[in-house]
Order: sequence, then C-alpha cells, then structure tokens
Amino acid sequence: MPAHRPALRPGVLLSPPLLNGPAVVHLVKDPVSGASFEVGPKEFFLLSRLDGSRSLAEIGEAYGRAFGRRLGEGNWHQLLGLLAARRLLVGGPLPQPAAGPGPTRTGTLLRGTLRLVADADATTARLHRLLRPALRPAVVGALLLVCLGMEAVLAASVGQLLSDVGWLLARPVPLLAVASLLWLSTALHEFGHGIAARHVGGTVGEIGLRWRLPVAIMYCTVENYRYLPRRRQQLVVAGAGAFANLLFLLPFLAWWAALPPGDATGRVLGALLLLGSAQALVNLVPLPPLDGYTLLGHALRVTRLAPASSAYLRLRLRDRAAAEAYPPRARRLYALYGVGSAVLVLLLVAGLVTGVVVAVTA
Repeated sequence: MPAHRPALRPGVLLSPPLLNGPAVVHLVKDPVSGASFEVGPKEFFLLSRLDGSRSLAEIGEAYGRAFGRRLGEGNWHQLLGLLAARRLLVGGPLPQPAAGPGPTRTGTLLRGTLRLVADADATTARLHRLLRPALRPAVVGALLLVCLGMEAVLAASVGQLLSDVGWLLARPVPLLAVASLLWLSTALHEFGHGIAARHVGGTVGEIGLRWRLPVAIMYCTVENYRYLPRRRQQLVVAGAGAFANLLFLLPFLAWWAALPPGDATGRVLGALLLLGSAQALVNLVPLPPLDGYTLLGHALRVTRLAPASSAYLRLRLRDRAAAEAYPPRARRLYALYGVGSAVLVLLLVAGLVTGVVVAVTA
C-alpha cells in the first residue's frame, strides 16, 4: 500500500481555507454529482496531494513533517475508503450525474422562480466573448475611475438630487419610467456577476427570474466561485454586480450634465442617478444577503460570517470560558462584525429616515 499512487478524479474542487466558527475548513465539491462537504486542514493536506504522481509513502512523509506525526495504514484505509464511497477516486465507479436544471418554472403565482435560458453557462460565455475587449485591466481601471468621478459629482449635488427625488415621487409617469430603468439595472447587475465569473474561470449554473409579488428580480447563480484559487478572482465576481450598476448610469450622467438647471427631464435624470447610485452602493454594504457581505467573507476567508458571529456573541454571554476556546482571530473577527453590523444597521435606518424626510419636504 505505501507504493500506491491514488488520485482524485479530475475536476474535483478544493476551496481555499475558510474560517467557520472556531474551526478552519476547506470545501470539497464533486462537479459531476454536485455533492460537497467540509474537511479540516489535515485532510485537505492529503487530498491536495492525491494527484497520482506521489505515493502514499511520500505523502505520509510530507504529512509527518507538517504535522509532527505519521499516518498509519488504518488512517489511509479510512481516508481512501471515504473517498471511494463518494466516488472521488480515479479508477473507481463514476458518480451519478447531478440532475439537470429543474422545471422551467417552480412555485406559485405569488412566489416562485422562472428559468430563462436552457444553458446559462453557454449564454454568459457568449456575452463574455463579446465583451472581452472591455474587460482588459486598463479599460476596467479607467471605467472604475470614471464611476468614482461620477459619485463625487453626485455627492456634491446631493441636496438638489434629494429634491429631485421628492419631485419625482409626486409624478407617477416619470416615477414608473425611473422604476423600470432601475429594474433593468438589477438585471444587468446579475449578468455582471455571470460575465465576471466566466472571465476569471467560474461557471454559471442558472439565469432566471425570481418573484415574491409585488417584487420580481433577475438572478444569476455562479456555481464554483468559492473554489476559485485566488482571492482576487472571488472579489471580482462578487463586486461585478455593483460595478455594472454604476456603468449603467454613465450615459444618464452625461445627459443630465448637458441639460440646463431646472429642466424637468434633468430632474427625472437627477432622481435616477441618485437612486441608481444608492442601489449600487447599498449592495456593497457588508450585511447579508448583499454583495458587500460576500465581498467581506471572501476578503477575510470566512464562511457563514453573520451566523457564526451571532453564535459566538451568544456563547460569550452565556459561557465566557467556552468562548475563549475560539482562536484569537475568530474571537476578534466575530466580535467586531457582530458589534459593527449592529451599528451599521442603526446608521442605515437613520440615514434612510433622514433621506425620506428631506426628499418629501424639499
């Protein structure tokens, strides 16, 4: 057995290390069956070296140097038996393929989903090929600077823009037009995630419409972004939606800037620019289920940040000694996020109330 050179099936996905409560875990996913599970750092060390080029003896020696103990034959039998049972080894039986996309429509008239394309990955691949020239780093960097400049201009005019929003709320026809454009922006937001995923090596599982009347929104499911090897790739996918929202506003900014002050069309555009910017920037707030929460989780290499923070703070109130068993990084991170997210919610509510009052009374 020491000379045996087992290998994981090609395509099995292994995630970077993720903090999950007090433990560090790695996610393992079989892309054929769709099944996934968690392993610890020691198991990941072994799995990541099962490539068919190294013998069990060689892997065992490296494991001993890394963790200070050698693996016995029983340990190898247990690990390889688990992998064989999950059909993850080369030479073993193949897993049952995951069921294809579900019904085109699920749910009821009041609440449900509607799959819009048969092959979401192929659709986003075509869009990616079309947009590839605009995805070069120099172009993206320039567009990002333009978007930041737009936000600076709008911030300097925020008083007038709030007045424009109040004016818009009393006029149903232009209000409907602005609402329709903002809905279109949410659709582009979802396609932004999918195109960014294709650009960095991800795959898209489904594109569709999700509704809970009276609200209906587009969605785009990126299947393997947690397993992308580089943190930057994950951040690009998570942040692409808000970036797409801001890009959508740029033509309207130019139109707004060209109109004379007090023009009715300018007021509609001013309201659109403020509401569209709020739509993009609020998505970057690090609260679930917003994109900012996903960005923060990727940046910190943490999974289930909000529930893990809540669980830690409750444990700290009940049993301080048990909470102290968490690693120092986990204690700091969960405490800071738990308190910071509560303060952030209060600030957002206060800002929303203030903005509504100013818009209505302007």
